[in-house]
Amino acid sequence: MSKSDPTDHALAAIASILDQPIFRRSDPDKAATPPPPPVEEKPRAPEDKPLAPEMVEAAGYQKVGPGPIAAIRFKWTVRREAHDQYYIDETIGANSIPIVSGPLTGADAIRFVDEREAEARERFDQLRSEMAGRDAAAKLARKDSGEA
Repeated sequence: MSKSDPTDHALAAIASILDQPIFRRSDPDKAATPPPPPVEEKPRAPEDKPLAPEMVEAAGYQKVGPGPIAAIRFKWTVRREAHDQYYIDETIGANSIPIVSGPLTGADAIRFVDEREAEARERFDQLRSEMAGRDAAAKLARKDSGEA
């Protein structure tokens, strides 16, 4: 992780906030409220396992791509038209003209959005990894050459 990666810093800050115990507002001297008892879920037999995840409503389904800058972040939104045809609006930033894909079925539209978001996340992670590697290599080269 590089020092200047704002995404990693933001994720670390969010994680540290979520890891904090819950305090009672009425009694600040108490350390923390006990966590609620765990909900016991009956283990499923292999034949009870659903073959596909629960279907969500396709109309309005959306995902946003990764990245620290909103102006260049991808967003995919599914919209429904007549005759149960679904279209995906793919935008970059807030004010771009969408690239439209479709018509598709509801399930295909959701699958399309999920695949595009996964591809974007994979490319982003690869780029971030390459940048971190180059940063580490540059630091090592500076150290070897006697620079600080």
